[in-house]
Amino acid sequence: MKISQQHFAFLLAALSAIGPFAIDTYLPAFPEMAQQLGASALQIQQTLTFYLIPFGFMMLWHGTLSDALGRRRIILAGLLLFVLASLLCAFATRIEMLWLGRALQGMSSGVGMVVGRAMVRDVLHGAHAQRLMAKVAILFAIAPAVSPIVGGYLLRFYDWQGIFIFLALFTGLLLAACLAWLPETLAVEKRQSLHPLKLLRAYQDVLSHGMFNRLAMASAFTFNAFFIYVVAAPVFLIRHLGLTPQSFAVMFVPQVAGMMIGSFLSGRFAGRLTHRRTIVISYAVMAVAASLNLVINLVLPPSLPWSILPLPLFACGMSLSMPNMQLLVLDLFPERRGLTSSTMSAISTLVGALSTALIIPLLWDSTLGLSLGMAGFLVLGVISFALTRTLDEAHAGA
Repeated sequence: MKISQQHFAFLLAALSAIGPFAIDTYLPAFPEMAQQLGASALQIQQTLTFYLIPFGFMMLWHGTLSDALGRRRIILAGLLLFVLASLLCAFATRIEMLWLGRALQGMSSGVGMVVGRAMVRDVLHGAHAQRLMAKVAILFAIAPAVSPIVGGYLLRFYDWQGIFIFLALFTGLLLAACLAWLPETLAVEKRQSLHPLKLLRAYQDVLSHGMFNRLAMASAFTFNAFFIYVVAAPVFLIRHLGLTPQSFAVMFVPQVAGMMIGSFLSGRFAGRLTHRRTIVISYAVMAVAASLNLVINLVLPPSLPWSILPLPLFACGMSLSMPNMQLLVLDLFPERRGLTSSTMSAISTLVGALSTALIIPLLWDSTLGLSLGMAGFLVLGVISFALTRTLDEAHAGA
């Protein structure tokens, strides 16, 4: 089964986009869902938590299972489960049914992102891998912008259930495309055992590795600084800025433009700058954006365009850093790329889930609170990445 690199990148980007679509598409429907299901705003908000916790748990297993059973098989099974889970959400009549459907979506939606990342490293190395990951990231960046816009416009013609039917149809088409064109990239002789003791030892090796932990936490904190505004979008845009559910593009389109520019620059820097130098540049960009965001929210009331202005700059810096961090992590354990990718994603998702459940609701009562949250998580990301330099120096001096 042969596929061009461009088509391969497009397919991997579409697989990675399922996660953002599962999170962002239904955000504009929160008020309508609460009304029709007789649920409180907090119970609707908890559908994100019910999604993110299984999402994070399965992040530990998608790549590991693909190391043992093959990449293609695991992706196909995950897509099928996501289709069924979306239909369960669409036909939910109580909030408890919606929670169950969201949990099943969470279990399956991360498979494309985790396994796709390992597939890139199966077939490419060095600057070529970074360029392909940058192409995937450019295409992937479209999803967070398109999904809330699609959700908002679907609400014009259908009830909130139409959003989940759309997710089922989109994933069903992607499943058909993968059946037809997605190749298997992991040779049988390179597959790993699922023996419990060997798996336990492999997870111990990864989770006890100082460089892995610091890079994974740097990536998780940095992404969460951006993710704060995604989760808080209904409050930020509707309550603070006075927009309608059809106006989510005001925030998401500029953010995605920033993500695409950052991913493009990452591809351009491949082979010219080291991963670490690129990450340092990206943190400088994000620091400028987070500082500007704080100043704007300290001196100005919530308003357009000022409240949105720093967000695409931050997204640009984040997208510049991510392919480089991911490649640094994957190269730590070349024999267990799937498991390594899974563990890195699980850590990021756990940070996001805890933040969604415990921290973001405390911040979204004001735009200043959200800007402080962005700055705080960025500082944690910078500290985590700076500690990898300390570890490098310690190893060099040993």
